Amino acid sequence: MPTRQVWRIRKAGSLERLRQERDELPAPKPGQVRVAVGAVGLNFADVFACMGLYSATPTGPFVPGLEFAGIVEEAGTGVTGLVPGSTVVGLTRFGAYATHINVDTSYLRSVPAGWTLADGAAYPVQAITAWYAIRDLGACKAGDAVLVHSAAGGVGLNALAILATLGARIVATVGSETKIPFLMAHAGLRAEQIIVRDRRRFGAQLDEAMRANGLDGFDLVLDAVAGPFFEPAYRRLRPAGRLVIYGAADLMPRGSRPNWLRLASRYLRRPHVDPVQMIADNKSVMGFNLIWLWNRADRLGSIYDELAAMIRRPPYIGKRFAFADAPAAMRYLQGGGSVGKVVIEVEPGTR
Repeated sequence: MPTRQVWRIRKAGSLERLRQERDELPAPKPGQVRVAVGAVGLNFADVFACMGLYSATPTGPFVPGLEFAGIVEEAGTGVTGLVPGSTVVGLTRFGAYATHINVDTSYLRSVPAGWTLADGAAYPVQAITAWYAIRDLGACKAGDAVLVHSAAGGVGLNALAILATLGARIVATVGSETKIPFLMAHAGLRAEQIIVRDRRRFGAQLDEAMRANGLDGFDLVLDAVAGPFFEPAYRRLRPAGRLVIYGAADLMPRGSRPNWLRLASRYLRRPHVDPVQMIADNKSVMGFNLIWLWNRADRLGSIYDELAAMIRRPPYIGKRFAFADAPAAMRYLQGGGSVGKVVIEVEPGTR
């Protein structure tokens, strides 16, 4: 039975518990293939899961990671269309921080022509997150005014590409002034479309941006931050506006483990909405994470097809780490200074 290397955490609660281990990988089951992983895409969910703060965190030991790309090594019985040597992008409900993985073919797609394995690993989770927030929940259409939080991150950049294709009017927020030139160069935004979030005066910042862009409110807000930025954006939704929340970066711990007093303080001050008042205001708040999609793999084909028409260039990869440096990669992502996607690359032939 072949062996592989993985990053495993025996008990959630601290990034310091992440350990590189070697284990055996059985032959792929019917309908599965074994993939030699070439790259892993990092997500905030990886950090939250290792700290035990993610709702879908597995109980007991687990290998983090939701997305990867690699080369098919062996196919189980009943597999068609994929042969050894095929390059694939994959989704997995944890387990991607590994040099090899067995995965059902329903969660795999071919790496787009001209893309590297790192490009492929940087794509699925954040592109699908943006697509679902904008299309399925946000019901965005041409001319809609859309506020995109964390616009220089992986989900944000995918959202900007989708919204540009749809013809939406965009206001973007970032956490640092250093990200403004990047958004102007990479996404074609103007300076007046970009807000550097200030938790003390965010409402005033929104008003200034709306005036500068000729807007009287927002039809859609894409929120991955929450905290004190939720309510000002919600108040500026137009009638029939939708706020879609899929993250809470404001709750991200700063150290290797949660500071429970600080976290409790922020949690108690988390945003609240009155569902009865929502009726009078004609506004909606919708929240999701992509774990639900694990049980609806039948939807992936149509999602990928629609995304292919909206996102035509490879994802922007802002930082790459070696497989041996996975903990450093997670700490870098946790720091909030990343632009685009952070990926871990696995040297070919690593076991």
